[in-house]
Amino acid sequence: MISRIDLRGSLPEDLRDVLPRAELDVEAALSRVRPLCDDVRHRGVAAVRELTARLDGVELATTRVPAAALEAALAGLDPAVRAALAESIRRARLVHRDQRRTDTVTQVVPGGTVTERWVPVDRVGLYVPGGRAVYPSSVVMNVVPAQEAGVPSLAVTSPPQADHGGLPHPTILAACAMLGVEEVYAVGGAQAVAMFAYGTEECPPATMVTGPGNVYVAAAKRLLKGRIGIDSEAGPTEIAVLADDTADPAHVAADLISQAEHDVIAAAVLVTPSEALAEAVEKELPGQVAATRHAGRIAEALAGRQSGIVLVSDLDAGLAVVDAYAAEHLEIQTAGAHEVAARVRNAGAIFIGPYAPVSLGDYLAGSNHVLPTGGCACHSSGLSVQAFLRGIHVVDYTRDALAEAAPHVYALSEAEDLPAHGAAVRARFEERSR
Repeated sequence: MISRIDLRGSLPEDLRDVLPRAELDVEAALSRVRPLCDDVRHRGVAAVRELTARLDGVELATTRVPAAALEAALAGLDPAVRAALAESIRRARLVHRDQRRTDTVTQVVPGGTVTERWVPVDRVGLYVPGGRAVYPSSVVMNVVPAQEAGVPSLAVTSPPQADHGGLPHPTILAACAMLGVEEVYAVGGAQAVAMFAYGTEECPPATMVTGPGNVYVAAAKRLLKGRIGIDSEAGPTEIAVLADDTADPAHVAADLISQAEHDVIAAAVLVTPSEALAEAVEKELPGQVAATRHAGRIAEALAGRQSGIVLVSDLDAGLAVVDAYAAEHLEIQTAGAHEVAARVRNAGAIFIGPYAPVSLGDYLAGSNHVLPTGGCACHSSGLSVQAFLRGIHVVDYTRDALAEAAPHVYALSEAEDLPAHGAAVRARFEERSR
């Protein structure tokens, strides 16, 4: 059901070449999304409607979801789901509110200051996927940090569902209503990203687009980056578990399965120095998979090239492997898990010990589940308040402070052969005839 990679002994020089990873050919998808995005650019909402009819099988009278549909979705929401979403929102606000930065004033010299102001982007388009599963939790994870950052204008889009009258899933609409989001669109795929990038007659253009999606959403984000800001090119979800023989194999198997449930190309990787644990997990998987609602999808994900059990010599080697893998979600189920976790350098989010499974982070930990995938955690962070803020330096110098700096400006402007730079300072101190 799941393959093994034996890295006991010396580790390869470039671990990334031997570790399991899903293929996400964003480059190949670019050729397919480019004409779609160009069409939206030139024809606006007419192109969005035609693409939605062709790709989603839904005829849209309007791309914007009526306010009455949001109200009806909230009124019809299951009370248990509403309570769970309310608690998810509450916990996410606690965490993300603490991320808000304050302006900082630095006195560089007497009379010379630099202030770093933190200013939210003007408008964001928040993408919530809708395919094999329904993701109201992604509404929470996108909207809460944008709101806490103080973004003045935000809109959510999610693919239309033929089974729901051409609107996004009612649970997604209800989550928007709970968060006070009034601007919601029934548009998915690359055309949704293009809609936010260029604007249409029904949707003003956005400054930034965030949120996970399929390969075509990722390709559109890559294509339009620069026109818009993006969070990341999110690929298939992934979990890595670093565990030793103190871990419960039933827990490890359940956690691998929980992420494999997302998609047939979802990645589930166990890294362990314990062959006994590896064998126990292999024995656990078939029974647990068979008992799930989406057994076929999970089995395909676990058997895919992107999943596997990696055997290592010891925990030090295991740490090297998980740092090279740079997982979206990394669980540490070892002796001294807190100390081991503190040594990890590359991960989107880290879950410590037996009582912090990834599924807690997906919904209710308070952390954000929009995280870097495909090894991007070695250089990128998950979605946060900071993603929606820009730091602007405000420079304020007196005449005396500029005079003190002037000789250094002259020297550097000559060194760079940009004498007009120095002249712009010198002009402020030269006597001029009237």
